[in-house]
Amino acid sequence: MTDPSQRVLTERRGPILIVTVNRPEAKNAFDGESSLAMEAAMDLLDAEDELFIGIITGAGGNFSAGADLKAAARGGPRPKLARGGFGIMKRPPRKPVIAAVEGYAVGGGLEMCLACDLIVAARDAKLGLPEVRHNVVAIGGGLFRLPRRMPYHVVMELALTGGFKDAAFFQQHGLVNRVVETGQALAEAIKLAESLLVNGPTALAASKEIIFQSLNWQDGEGWEKQMPIAQKALDSEDRREGLKAFAEKRKPVWKGR
Repeated sequence: MTDPSQRVLTERRGPILIVTVNRPEAKNAFDGESSLAMEAAMDLLDAEDELFIGIITGAGGNFSAGADLKAAARGGPRPKLARGGFGIMKRPPRKPVIAAVEGYAVGGGLEMCLACDLIVAARDAKLGLPEVRHNVVAIGGGLFRLPRRMPYHVVMELALTGGFKDAAFFQQHGLVNRVVETGQALAEAIKLAESLLVNGPTALAASKEIIFQSLNWQDGEGWEKQMPIAQKALDSEDRREGLKAFAEKRKPVWKGR
């Protein structure tokens, strides 16, 4: 059994934070300790100026099988999580996050993908919302985030049958960005993250946050509400560096501030 202090691992690769759910013996199902550890990792990503992008993956060939139903059946107190379920679902980081999916990403595992901004999945990965099979309701965002990103009737079939679909199915319907060979999801997610690093980090964060928030805005109020979010990037040292680098015909050196 995984040491509770090792339920979620973090690794810095320059400005990229790789976050690995580390309960392979439970297909990376989440209990209270796992959720607290994920929330701490997401707080770290947001807090450090030197970190620009996060990647979430799972150990042992699976992304996450969702909530630990055995732990839930035992009952007991649940941790208070400022970011919501699994330490990410309600309030993801303000910086871009990529899901690197191998194996199963089902139930809360799929909902954790929906809290990310880009999804890279192995060809044989299986995604779905099986909660109804256990007379449970998917309350981690899946039932309202999926209909915003996929056709209504497709989502309804997923939610009501509890069935699983492969990565190509979800790519066809616009949810998965890239499908790769088995075992290559993390490597491709790192390549995708590196392709974003040529861009200004404060602008990346602001762009992600405006898109995330805009789902709750009407068009008219979007003009006003985007500005406080964009202002940090517009006033940043990185913006000045980006313009100066363009004028000097060189690559910019980003600092995340």
